[in-house]
Amino acid sequence: MEASLFPIMLEAVLAIDPNDLPKDIDRLHEIVVELCERLKHETSEKDKYRSLLRELLDAQRNRKSEQLSKDQLALFEELWKARHPEEESQKDAEPPAEEEAKPEKTPVQKRSGRQPLARHLVRERVVHDLAESEKHCNGCGKDLRLIAEETSERYEFIPAVMKVIEDVRLKYACDCTVKAADKPVQPIEKSTAGASVLAQVIVSKFADHLPLHRQERIFARYGVDISRKTMGGWLPPVTGLLEPLYKVAKKVLFESKVIGTDDTGVKVLDPKLPFARTGRIWPYVGDARHPVLVYDYTPTRGRDGPAKFLEGYSGYLQADAYSVYDAFFKPARGLIEVGCWMHARRYFFKALDSDQPHMGPALHLIARLYAVEDRAKGLGLLSEERLALRQQLSAPLMEKLCQYLHEIQEEVLPKSPAARAVRYALNQWEALTRFLEDGDLEIDNGATERANRDIAVGRGNWTFFGSDGGGKTAAVLLSFIAMCKRNAVEPFAWFRDVLSRIAQHPIHRIEELLPHNWKTLAAAAQA
Repeated sequence: MEASLFPIMLEAVLAIDPNDLPKDIDRLHEIVVELCERLKHETSEKDKYRSLLRELLDAQRNRKSEQLSKDQLALFEELWKARHPEEESQKDAEPPAEEEAKPEKTPVQKRSGRQPLARHLVRERVVHDLAESEKHCNGCGKDLRLIAEETSERYEFIPAVMKVIEDVRLKYACDCTVKAADKPVQPIEKSTAGASVLAQVIVSKFADHLPLHRQERIFARYGVDISRKTMGGWLPPVTGLLEPLYKVAKKVLFESKVIGTDDTGVKVLDPKLPFARTGRIWPYVGDARHPVLVYDYTPTRGRDGPAKFLEGYSGYLQADAYSVYDAFFKPARGLIEVGCWMHARRYFFKALDSDQPHMGPALHLIARLYAVEDRAKGLGLLSEERLALRQQLSAPLMEKLCQYLHEIQEEVLPKSPAARAVRYALNQWEALTRFLEDGDLEIDNGATERANRDIAVGRGNWTFFGSDGGGKTAAVLLSFIAMCKRNAVEPFAWFRDVLSRIAQHPIHRIEELLPHNWKTLAAAAQA
C-alpha cells in the first residue's frame, strides 16, 4: 500500500472507539470491509482532485504538449509487449510489398545559413564606386579598370503611407441640362474610409489580433486621428456588405461530404449583467474539395445554435462528444457522426501521469494509427488508396485497441481519469471507427481545433465582444480571414479588392469572390 494512503486509513481508524468494537468476528470483518471501501472511495476522490489541480496548474503555466517523445513511445511499446508477448508489435505497421518496391526518394536537404531575400520585392540598385582619385594605382602608375561587381542585399522597411483621395466630379451644363461625372462606389457611402483603410482595420484586428485602441495609437503616429469608436462603427456596414458572400460560403460548405465543427467561448459584455457572460464561436470547416471555413456566433452553448446553422445539411459531421450533437445523429436527421481521435487521445494523455501502465499501451496503439495517417500523407495517396491502406493497417490496430480497452476496463478505478478515458473511447467507438469507412474522412478534427486556436489568440488581445451583434459581426469577418489563410491568399489584398467592387459585382457570379476562387481568377489575370 502506498505511504500516501496511510493518513486516510489512519483517520478512519481513529474515528472508531476501540472500546466499542464488537466481539463478533463477522461484524469485525464487516467493519474492515467498510473501511476498505471508504478508503477506496477517498483515494479515488483524492486522485480526481489531484488530476484537476494538475490540469489547472498546467493551463496556468503553459499549454502542455500532447506530443510524445521517442523514448516515451519506446517505453509504451515495451508495456504493450509485456501484456502481449506473443505479438510482433510492429508487424502490422510495415509498409505493403508494393510500397517497399518503390525506390526511396532522396531527401531534399535544406540549405543552411542565410536564405535568399524575397524575389518578388522591388530591387533598388545602389552602386558604391571609388572616387576618381582612387581609380589610379600608386604602384605601377596605371589606371584601375573595372573587373567585377560584388553584390549584397538587405531589407529596408518603408512605413505605411496614408493619403487623402479627393474625388472631384466635373459638372457640365447647357440651357436645359446639367450633367456630372460619376465617381466610384465606396464600400460605405459618405464615409471617410476607403476600401484599403477598411481592409487594414479588419486584417489588423482579426488576422493580427490588434484591438482597435492599439490601431488608434498606430494611426496617431502617422498624424491621423481615427478613434476606436469610428473604426468600430465601420465594421457592421462592412459585414452587411459581405453578408451575401457569407451566405454563398455557407452554401459551398453544405456541398462538402464532411463538415468539421467545434466551439470555443468568448466573453461578451451585457448591460443587464454586472459581469461579462460567455458567448460561443462555432467554426464549420469544409472538406478538401470545398475549402471554406465559416464561423457562427451564438449567445449560448445550447443546441439551437448548431441546429439552426446546420439546417438543410446532410452528410458526415465530425465533432467531439458534446451532448448537443446527439440529436443530430438520429437516422431521420441525415447526419452521420465522425469521431475525433485527437479528443479521445487527450483523455488518455491526461490520465497518463496517474496510470501509466494502463494508458501507455493505449497511447502506443493510437500513435501507430497516426503513423499510418502520416504515411498516407507522405505518399500523397488519393482517397481510395488511403482507404485501402487504412483497411490493411489501421483496422487491425483498431481491433487490438478495442480489445485492450475492454481488458483494462475492469482493472482501472471506476472514477479515475483512466476510467474516463476508457469510457469515452468505448462510448464513442462507432464514431471513432468511422474514418475506416471512407478515405475522404480524417482521423481527427484537427483542422477545426486549429480554427479555434486563432480565436483563442485573438481573445487574449481584444478580450471580449461588446455585444451579441458584435459577435455576429466578428464571426463574418473572421470567416473570410480564415478562408484566406486556408487558401494561402493575402487577406489585405483580398479585402481591399472585394470591398472595392462587391457592391457592383453581379450577384449570380458572387461565388467568384470567395478566396479560393478569387485566387484562381487573380492568378489567371496576371498570367
